[in-house]
Amino acid sequence: MSQAASAITRSPAEIVRTSPVTQAANGICYARSGEITIAENDLDRMIAAVPVPVANALSRKAYYFVPLTVSQGDETVIADRYDVALSDNAVCHRNLNLGDAQCVFISTRLMDDKFSVAFEFYINVGHALVERAGVSAAFAELAWLQVESGVRGETSLDAWEARKLATGHGPDAEKYKNEYLAASFADAISIYLLSLYLDVDYYDLRERDYPLLAPTPMAERLRKIAEIFPPNSGFEFNIYYRRRA
Repeated sequence: MSQAASAITRSPAEIVRTSPVTQAANGICYARSGEITIAENDLDRMIAAVPVPVANALSRKAYYFVPLTVSQGDETVIADRYDVALSDNAVCHRNLNLGDAQCVFISTRLMDDKFSVAFEFYINVGHALVERAGVSAAFAELAWLQVESGVRGETSLDAWEARKLATGHGPDAEKYKNEYLAASFADAISIYLLSLYLDVDYYDLRERDYPLLAPTPMAERLRKIAEIFPPNSGFEFNIYYRRRA
């Protein structure tokens, strides 16, 4: 019985050179390459959900949605389709500086559903915004008031760990407070963008390594993000509470 041929791998530079780039109405540049399963219209709407003020912070950045981004020692290669032999060394995404731009390669086939692909993309967007524009003072005030009031849980492991160190009264507490605010702001942006693109059941975001932030304070953070970055035309932000069956 013949075996299936291995996936073809190419360098990131080759993918950039051969993949047509689209610029969305909000200004984000993106491309798709190889056998990815997310539908073209789903990908287009995923990009379009990013509010223009957020997209403006992503200049000189392009997103490439590919099957697998594979780490091979010091080298990164892109597979043209899913290959189980390559999947063990695949990473969710890789940021690479090519020329005067940063290219972000997102492995769509490690996740293979639009919820997970979108969340990976929006997490990258949230962190990129914080790196370039910093943390909103209004959001920082809200989040820290919640911490001081003892709200339960957090939005990511990074935020959870930084919060513990920031409230531990150690010599580096202020440093960890800044790290906490940056992480929680990026997290909130990511979840907000995801909610613009899809109907999100908040409990689908739960993790095993830390307790998820309680729904009411999370809603307060998301409303603050919506005030700072209102949705683009054609997108809506709403929070609904319901009793789980």
